[in-house]
Amino acid sequence: MYDKGKIIPGLIVFVLIAVSPIIYNRGNAGHVPNPEKPKNAKECVRPVAEMRESHMQMVIDWRTDVIRDNGAREAVTAGGVKYVRSLQLGCMKCHTSKQKFCDECHKYASVEPYCWDCHIAPEEKD
Repeated sequence: MYDKGKIIPGLIVFVLIAVSPIIYNRGNAGHVPNPEKPKNAKECVRPVAEMRESHMQMVIDWRTDVIRDNGAREAVTAGGVKYVRSLQLGCMKCHTSKQKFCDECHKYASVEPYCWDCHIAPEEKD
């Protein structure tokens, strides 16, 4: 009634097909991004872990505050250093290479941010 002779071999074939990508790649996730760190700054506006996780939300909040609400362009870090709330005058002042910093992680995550729809990408220096 259950056809044991076909179920067991079928399960074995299914499991082999399901784990074949893992076996083929030997658990390798591919190129891990290594963005170029800024040379002229020791700390960022927020802690590194928070920036990795939610920098886009922070940039959206900045845009809302600066462009759509009250024009407040300055933010203060925990260390008391003032940063301009601006992609080009703030972020890109330290992170000078879009290709070596931004694109490194965005390509890995298959994300196409729309920052550069309005902003002019910085000229890359070789």
